Amino acid sequence: MSTTPAERPRIHYAWVIALTGTVVIFACLGFGRFALGMLLPSMASSLGLTYSQIGYISTANFIGYLAAVLFCSTIARKIGSRSLIAIALLIIAVSMILVGQAKGFLAVLLLYAVTGIGSGAANVPMMGLITAWFDRTIRGRASGFVVIGSGFAIIISGKLIPAINRHVGTDGWRTSWMVLGGIVAVVTILAFALLRNRPEERGLLPLGSEGRAAAVSTAERPRQSVYGNPAVYLLGAVYFLFGYTYVIYATFIVTTLVKERGMSEAIAGSFWSWVGFLSLFSGPVFGTLSDRIGRKRGLQIVFGLQMLAYLLVAMHLPPAFLYLSIFFFGIVAWSIPSIMVAAVSEYVGPDRALAAFGYITFIFGLGQITGPSVAGIIAERTGSFSGSFFMAAAAAAAAVVLSAFLHRPEHDHN
Repeated sequence: MSTTPAERPRIHYAWVIALTGTVVIFACLGFGRFALGMLLPSMASSLGLTYSQIGYISTANFIGYLAAVLFCSTIARKIGSRSLIAIALLIIAVSMILVGQAKGFLAVLLLYAVTGIGSGAANVPMMGLITAWFDRTIRGRASGFVVIGSGFAIIISGKLIPAINRHVGTDGWRTSWMVLGGIVAVVTILAFALLRNRPEERGLLPLGSEGRAAAVSTAERPRQSVYGNPAVYLLGAVYFLFGYTYVIYATFIVTTLVKERGMSEAIAGSFWSWVGFLSLFSGPVFGTLSDRIGRKRGLQIVFGLQMLAYLLVAMHLPPAFLYLSIFFFGIVAWSIPSIMVAAVSEYVGPDRALAAFGYITFIFGLGQITGPSVAGIIAERTGSFSGSFFMAAAAAAAAVVLSAFLHRPEHDHN
């Protein structure tokens, strides 16, 4: 039974889910993945890691992430997304704390792969909860607020980790891993206390569907197969190109600014901090925009801006254009995942959205692994990352074209 209008709270519990989701993404991706770049220099120096070993550590995390997204939808159906997210966050917290105790390369490699498993097992079901709690008319906006958690983590880790290193000294990276792991442990408790699997658990309908004729039970909604729907494969291909391109920029932009543009690490680091700040607007702005103008046009606008960001770095233009590149990349940084969450639910329905999002996230992960490897090979052979950024721009242009083939869903799922 849903609550009557008089009984409904002023603030729908769906926004509690979204806010909690922001904190979950802050922990599972922001700290679980994006803090690594800040920790690597001192950790590599302390443990005597080579460049190839550093690359293997990052790859191990992605492999763990991919392994998790293959199975998380099945596990979530059995134990519920809320329980899976809490377990996954606990895995991240413990593995990060243990990385802080690691004595060598192999231990870090294995433990950070476990962190990747936790990241995937928390991220996918968390985004899946948004499809259950929000109607399609505001799903892009809601998921947009959730994904900005990574931006907050980039900003905080960029300030916190150097401060810890200055205070502790040589082994500051160990303290940083344990502090970040402790924060994730606190988020674990918060997530389990606040998350709920479905609106019905609190006697509610999805936010935005109250009073609509389309707000029917799941059993009455038209169902569309996940793997028999061509749109899912098209979305997967587009998501692959996002993973392939954005990670090239995220991995090599600071190196490019320092090695090829002659910037100091401090100035280059401030560039990256601006990406974190600007990314806070990316999900809400473009997720909401896609609610209004459609997922196809939303994707095309975002990939068009990313293409410009890559070209402005590749073409060796005056420094002012680097600021413009940072702006274009940061303002759309996390917008694609927020649009994808909304898009898959419209093609397969909310009840199958978790499985569909897990599937395209696996394809996205393949792009994340492939992109930096190919970009690194190109840079090594040419002596510059310019060719790598041109390649990323071409891939973003391909995503603009592919997005044009998306058609309206056969059924307007809620």
